[in-house]
Order: sequence, then structure tokens, then C-alpha cells
Amino acid sequence: MNQSVLSLFPKTRIELPEAYREIYQRHYFGSRNGQYATGSLSKRLESWMHYRVAADLTPTSKLSTLEIGAGTLNQLPFEPVIGPYDIVEPFRVLYESSPGRERLRNVFDDISEAKDSGPYDRITSIAVFEHIMDLPVVIAQAVLLLKSDGSLRVGIPNEGTVLWNLATRICGYEFKKRYGLEYNTMMRYEHVNTAAEIDAVLRIFFERVSRKVFGLSAALAFYRFYECRNPRVDAARDYLAKRGISW
Repeated sequence: MNQSVLSLFPKTRIELPEAYREIYQRHYFGSRNGQYATGSLSKRLESWMHYRVAADLTPTSKLSTLEIGAGTLNQLPFEPVIGPYDIVEPFRVLYESSPGRERLRNVFDDISEAKDSGPYDRITSIAVFEHIMDLPVVIAQAVLLLKSDGSLRVGIPNEGTVLWNLATRICGYEFKKRYGLEYNTMMRYEHVNTAAEIDAVLRIFFERVSRKVFGLSAALAFYRFYECRNPRVDAARDYLAKRGISW
């Protein structure tokens, strides 16, 4: 796939039918808080990603962090008390009542707003990259916000593979029973990038990309974790310039 993957972006999201829009926020919070049977199971399985992302920290770490798509701040319980912690999250309703809110230094609506607060020792993201329509731009900007010896640490669902499709089907039974709607429609709206596409973009902008899976292999797994080092700064600057994005 290599460089050819860049031609797929930016992507467009399908229009979500009105019936789905009406239950969207309620479903999101219920799922994230483990209120549903499949949501509770998913939350326990997803902890694998949270632990992996936080594995570079110790109770005495003072590393600066930028989390992309922090949502309800559900990563913070997995991380020791650390150095400066900034987040990118445009939907304030997700985090404003979270007990972890007091740990945040800065909150940004867009990653470009973090320019004056970096560079960071680590940039993290959990179950977010599959949702981003212009993913190469976000990753290129992350490259320019990292210290030269910093790392991008990313957890993603294994979207586009057999086990993930099976997991989606199981979730679909409960979703249809609760709302009378097809879960696949929600997933097509939410997940615009496959795991393979995310993998390819990461390798364009980082020299060292380490991958671990929660499963048997990249093809037979529920989740993936990536640790990306040696950011390709020139590649990131060139790509953003070609896209007409100043930095």
C-alpha cells in the first residue's frame, strides 16, 4: 500500500439516518460506561489497548503527553500521575464532568492548536484513528509536535478483519434488540479507516513502527497497538505543504 494509501484521503462520511442521530449520544455514553452487556465486555477487552499505551510510564515519570481524541478521559485511570497532560477533544460534553478533568493542562478542539504547547514526549490515541477522515494530516501534525526521541502510541480496533467483523456482528444483535436498527449502519458511519490503512499511514511518517496484537496475528486479532518512533519530520512538512496546510 505504502504511499498509495495517501490517495484515499480525505475520506467522506456517510450521512447518518435520523433514527440513528436520535439515539447516537445515548448509545455512545451507555457503551463507554459499560451499561450494556456487549459494551461491558468490550470495555474489558479494550483495557488491553489502554494498558499498552501506558506501558512506557512509571509512577515517577514526568513525560509530557498529548492525547488525541480523549473522549471521556477513560485513559487517565490507566496512567500513573505524570507530567503535563494535554488533550485534543472537540466534544466537551464527553469530558467536562469527568473526575479526571482536573489532571488536564490544556484542552484543544483541534491538534493544530497544540503547536505552542509542544513538543511532547509522547502522543497517544486509543480507538480514535479509525474515525478520522483526514488521518494523514493528523499523523503528520503529530510528527511535528513530537520531540525527536518521542513516541506516538496508538491503540486501534482491528477493523476490516475476520475477528473484528465477527465482534461487530455480535454487538449488532444487542443493538438491534435495543433500538430496532442495524448496527452495520452505525459502524459504517463511525469507522472510516481500516487497520491496514492506519498501519500504512503510520509507516509513511515514522521510521520505526512496532506492532503488537491482541490475538494470534494481524489478520486474527481484536485490537492492535503501535509504538512509533523516529518521526520523519521532512515527510510530514512536505505532505502538509502539498495539502496547503501551514505549520
